[in-house]
Amino acid sequence: MTVTDRTAARHAIPDLAFAITGVEPERYAAVPTLRFRLEITRAGGGPVDSVSLTTAILIDAARRRYGPEARRALTELFGEPQRWGSTMRPLHWARTTVVVPPFDRGTAVDITVPCPYDIELGVTKYLRAVRDGDVPLNFLFGGTVFFRAAEGPLRTAQISWTKDTAYGLPADLWHELIDRYFGGSPWLRLSRETYDRLDAFRAREVLGGWDDTIRGLLERAALQETPAKALTETRTETLGEATTTGTGAPCTP
Repeated sequence: MTVTDRTAARHAIPDLAFAITGVEPERYAAVPTLRFRLEITRAGGGPVDSVSLTTAILIDAARRRYGPEARRALTELFGEPQRWGSTMRPLHWARTTVVVPPFDRGTAVDITVPCPYDIELGVTKYLRAVRDGDVPLNFLFGGTVFFRAAEGPLRTAQISWTKDTAYGLPADLWHELIDRYFGGSPWLRLSRETYDRLDAFRAREVLGGWDDTIRGLLERAALQETPAKALTETRTETLGEATTTGTGAPCTP
């Protein structure tokens, strides 16, 4: 290849820009799924034969403010709010690959993202905690672009992971989607041993369902906690009174 050919090939490498322009639920998906609309424009280079585009989606939690209720719920993920400046890191949500068909100046494709409801996942805990405003998302793009230089053979070039775009997902959209599939009933994962013990308790107490079973256990725990708490408070009050009344002059022999 001559110097001229190499220069032509380099100039023909498409320079792509990305932007998320909208989101809506996937209507007929078997599991809760969001469909993001991605617009791709060619800012330089030649036409595109195709793109194998990989997208990583992160929740950039530090990019918004939180009310008192959300701050309490997010303590499990990031620790006490006073430490969030050092502990609040982006949460990885999804990674997906889509094949983009040929285009010249620009095109648009859909990125579908399943929404798991496993409450042990950090992403689910975060999304459950945030109920107002937007969820700050960051989309990172990588992959391979296929193109031709001056009617020559098919060539490839890598898309740098520095290509990214931000988008605000309405928090209520995620909650509405999850409620549509699960009806406000989170999933709780148990070991086989714990499940067997819980099932035996349910049968022994003749309880109708799992919600009644868990509620029964919580009520028992509350009844056991109340006397212990009252005893602790009584001892504290008694100790305080003894300290107060024992401040007189010491006895002399």
